[in-house]
Amino acid sequence: MPRTCTICTHPSREALDRALVGGASNRSLASLYDVSEAAIRRHASNHLPETLAKAKDAEEVAEADDLLADVRDLQARTLAILEAAEGIRQHRTALSAIREARKNLELLAKLIGRLDDRPVVNVLVSPQWLELRAVIVGALDNHPDAQGAVLKALEGAGNAT
Repeated sequence: MPRTCTICTHPSREALDRALVGGASNRSLASLYDVSEAAIRRHASNHLPETLAKAKDAEEVAEADDLLADVRDLQARTLAILEAAEGIRQHRTALSAIREARKNLELLAKLIGRLDDRPVVNVLVSPQWLELRAVIVGALDNHPDAQGAVLKALEGAGNAT
């Protein structure tokens, strides 16, 4: 049964991890926290990358939340300008605010994953694929069973969703 990491269970683990990430030497940390240098080294190589990955993920989520909040704030301000412009019948300003509000909504939709404007390519109708398919099927002319199996597999792949 594997041993439990003494650094992971250490009462000062967070401080140890911060010091390791900060570049402190294994020797100085071992001395400071009364643990072995080998334990520090094992922890740094086996557990610290996992901790850093989780921290990075959390940081990315926080940044995404901040960006989303900023865009929502921008949308609220744009709608306030639209409302004010409509109230005093400034139609040009209102139309500009409508354009900006539409752009904000598009950006929000992209950020929350509701809008994906990447192009979709159907390779099954591309000239290169059709040519390759003809070459494959032609190469199997002398092997009708194999040719039939390949054609059936290709048709099945084209119908898969």
